[in-house]
Amino acid sequence: MSLSDEEVRAIVLEFLLKKGRWGARYHPIDTMVRWLGKKVRRNGKRVRKIVRELVNQGYLLLQKRGKAISLNPVLSREILEYLERGW
Repeated sequence: MSLSDEEVRAIVLEFLLKKGRWGARYHPIDTMVRWLGKKVRRNGKRVRKIVRELVNQGYLLLQKRGKAISLNPVLSREILEYLERGW
């Protein structure tokens, strides 16, 4: 399956949203990369790159010395609007 970068961004954000991972509730990056690596090409390298971009943009917060991520509750409105707008 060939997904664009925008689709992968939306999948990452939606995955964390469905799990309720806001602020102090975090999810391990490796687990998500393994789960998404089956659906996205390049064995998770692309997923890690997109996660890094989302962290730099402020949508995601790093937890546990960079081994886990969560959604940034300060940008909750922007995240929900991005997902509602569609990709």
